[in-house]
Amino acid sequence: MISKKKTIEMLDVIDEMFPDAECELVHDNPFELTIAVLLSAQCTDVLVNKVTKHLFQKYKTPWDYISVSVEELMDDIRSIGLYKNKAKNIQALCHILIDQYNGEVPKTHAELVKLPGVGQKTANVVVSVAYGIPALAVDTHVERVSKRLGICKWKDNVKQVEETLCNKIPKERWNKTHHQLIFFGRYHCVARQPKCLECPLLQDCREGRKRHKVVVS
Repeated sequence: MISKKKTIEMLDVIDEMFPDAECELVHDNPFELTIAVLLSAQCTDVLVNKVTKHLFQKYKTPWDYISVSVEELMDDIRSIGLYKNKAKNIQALCHILIDQYNGEVPKTHAELVKLPGVGQKTANVVVSVAYGIPALAVDTHVERVSKRLGICKWKDNVKQVEETLCNKIPKERWNKTHHQLIFFGRYHCVARQPKCLECPLLQDCREGRKRHKVVVS
């Protein structure tokens, strides 16, 4: 793996490439963000935004979501992958928010991960985006980029990737870096055909040098 110093140097380059990176899930409040992130599992933000455009007009509060049958909610999100389980989780989550939090989304990671359908990544996104609490969520883009650049080990699981990133990146940069790594992976270092030959990090990138037989100068 590359050093902490080299990691920061590479992240500074990505910062220059995507200075305005931010959450692309459209939402107006922490509750909508939680629903959107829950729906985004194994699904693109683009599709989620198409669904939530209408969903958030129909359902404004946790009480709205439990006022309909689960079958109706399933139908509302049918175009989303795993829509049956997600509909059930949304209603179960809303019941807990009503019963335990007066309909509000809790602000702590420990409370969030106890909610149905909310895992480590979702909780990290909610605390960082909705509440500004330092967190570094690892999605498929963050994991792929971190391993390709050599920040993390190829064999690391998601939890290990998160731990490594948090150890190498200053806490005050976690929230911004999370979005910048997503943008870098979503629009530049894409899964199948990464833009290696036009990448300013090619000389330092473990995967890029391997792919294109680059000799380090």
